Amino acid sequence: MSTVVIVGGHGKVALRLAEALTAGGHTVRSTIRNEAHGADVESAGAEPYLLDVEQSDAQDLAEVFGAADAVVFSAGAGGDGKAERKRTVDLEGSLKSIAGATLAGVSRFVQVSALGVDDPLPADTDPVWRAYVEAKRDADSALRESGLDWTVVRPGRLTDEPGTGMVRIGADIPSGAVPRVDVAAVIVAALGDDATIGAQFALTEGDRPIMEALASLR
Repeated sequence: MSTVVIVGGHGKVALRLAEALTAGGHTVRSTIRNEAHGADVESAGAEPYLLDVEQSDAQDLAEVFGAADAVVFSAGAGGDGKAERKRTVDLEGSLKSIAGATLAGVSRFVQVSALGVDDPLPADTDPVWRAYVEAKRDADSALRESGLDWTVVRPGRLTDEPGTGMVRIGADIPSGAVPRVDVAAVIVAALGDDATIGAQFALTEGDRPIMEALASLR
């Protein structure tokens, strides 16, 4: 079994991912910026590690990553309405994590992005949404060029509906929703499938079992 570090460990996808990974026998370390979130992370089976990605540098992250087998970047500024934090968390946090993984010698890196961030934005797009889309787009581009063994997962609208294990995966698929539980399950499957290295794909709910959907990427 492997050790996985989740950056942004108190996020809703991250907590479900920790549960799924630990249920499979993996060891999980999850970064949090608020000590009060440690209990939630522990309840998900992971070891909380106090680190604010906005206030840290690549060396700090390299120390967290240590001898891990993989890093999953799942951090995001969320719906705080602050455009500048989309850059400092969603983009710069990813860039620091990529550099930290490189320093630590951790080659496997999965990034949670968002569906449609490469699409052109209308001129009247809300500035906060524009900042979010551009941050995710640029972070994905940086990861693709990093030289790491990367995978970019771009889920559609996230829901808290029960997972079905049935998804749609592809480079260009229609927008749609997907349960966070199923996003976590896809990430776990991707971590265990070297054929997903170098793959960037959108993800929504669908009609194919996860392993079958991932196999379609080949």
